[in-house]
Amino acid sequence: MGDKQNQIGKIAWQDLTVNNADDIRDFYSKVTGWQTEAHSMGDYNDYDVIAPGSGEVVAGICHARGENANIPAQWLIYITVDDVAASAAKCEELGGKILDGPRKMGKFTFCVIQDPAGAIAGIISS
Repeated sequence: MGDKQNQIGKIAWQDLTVNNADDIRDFYSKVTGWQTEAHSMGDYNDYDVIAPGSGEVVAGICHARGENANIPAQWLIYITVDDVAASAAKCEELGGKILDGPRKMGKFTFCVIQDPAGAIAGIISS
């Protein structure tokens, strides 16, 4: 549990979900030098963003399809929490909104929230 506890509150991931991930992938590749690698979603590909030089996967660019259709088109950070359901309930209790989820993504559970000021973020846990 020690390692998981050390991750609470940290930004674990960032991605962008848009209607046409292919075009936006090309845009950022040309503007920032990012490389991308296809990430199969079954009948289409989303993209892992790879930093030039390090080869590190640093973000994702995703199509707003299927389960991701309701995720807003903006760079979205995912903040690590201990329990997504409990944090989502606290969000609503404090005047925020749940925009998507909570739901599973591989071994993780996440949801997209909107704070009372209107800012949007994801919360995630394993």
